[in-house]
Amino acid sequence: MLDTRGYKLSRRCLFAGGVVCAGLVLATVPWGVMAQASPDAIATQSTSDQGVTVRVTPKSIGNPDSRWEFMVVLDTHSADLSDDLTRSATLVTDEGRTFRPVSWQGAPPGGHHREGVLAFDVPAPRPGVIELRIARPGESAPRIFRWQL
Repeated sequence: MLDTRGYKLSRRCLFAGGVVCAGLVLATVPWGVMAQASPDAIATQSTSDQGVTVRVTPKSIGNPDSRWEFMVVLDTHSADLSDDLTRSATLVTDEGRTFRPVSWQGAPPGGHHREGVLAFDVPAPRPGVIELRIARPGESAPRIFRWQL
């Protein structure tokens, strides 16, 4: 391969240049984002009860610079999904601290399929374990989704 001045570049030089570029990219990535959460902490969890399936996927948890967000999907063939998730959901830490959602961005109450993003203020100090609890109308116990951070 020739550079712009007509000099021949060796494979060793090209490899070294690639390594340097990769190092620069890694050096500019915020370490907090890379250490944000373990793979288990971002796994989708699902429960089914009384004909309603609720799936929750953490979108951004562990990052201290933004709200913690969870993608929530509710599906049914038999009931009306009238849940007000800003009132029925709580985030609980392993120390027992409880947080209410600050927003829901998604489908409004009603219908047989709903999905959206439930957001919470960041719990500080950072917990080791979190539980998202969703209390559904007509169900005796809340749905519990638990992640180890």
